Amino acid sequence: MIIMKQLCMLLAFVVSIVSTTNAQSEKYYSAMGNTLQQMRDAKTAETWLELANKFERIAEAEKTQWLPYYYAALCQAYAGFSSTKIDKDAVGTKARELCDKAAALENSSEIYVVRYMAATIQMMVDPMNRWQQYGQMAQAALDEGFKLDKNNPRLYYMQGQSMFNTPPAFGGGKDKAKPMFQKAVDLYKAQPTTNPLMPSWGEPQATDMLAKCG
Repeated sequence: MIIMKQLCMLLAFVVSIVSTTNAQSEKYYSAMGNTLQQMRDAKTAETWLELANKFERIAEAEKTQWLPYYYAALCQAYAGFSSTKIDKDAVGTKARELCDKAAALENSSEIYVVRYMAATIQMMVDPMNRWQQYGQMAQAALDEGFKLDKNNPRLYYMQGQSMFNTPPAFGGGKDKAKPMFQKAVDLYKAQPTTNPLMPSWGEPQATDMLAKCG
């Protein structure tokens, strides 16, 4: 009788844990889904920064999920690229800090895409004088990303962007960028879509850049 009572208490405890976990999971997926939808509609630096704060709050509430930190960093990067008035050093530094938090939970190649973006943003402040520091930082991020996942289309998209914006005299140009954009587009088409929260951005932009390469 005592053993049966103990078993019933244990079962009730397990059911309680599972129910609490499921409720937390549903809350997380709902918050992420809603914020990702807002992210798709965002167009201004101010909105990107607001969304970065939302994702960071989700991350701090969850503690064990890397994607909210990743998206918070990505929103910081988007803000840096979308406005000439924004403090690019501030958003670049913040994006890297958020990448560090994401990487502590999951060492994903996606995080290195954002590290590349953050370094590029800060290099844009003064390309001639900052190339040595931030250019190398950006390249190192791509290199590490490829080591983790050579089939990540966003890595090739970023690599193509870099080559496209590098003058032919310095080894860049449309001809050099085209194979990279083509590789990105091909990988986007093969990208799995089983988890709606996983990064999937960049395909329209890569396709557009491929067209610009002729």
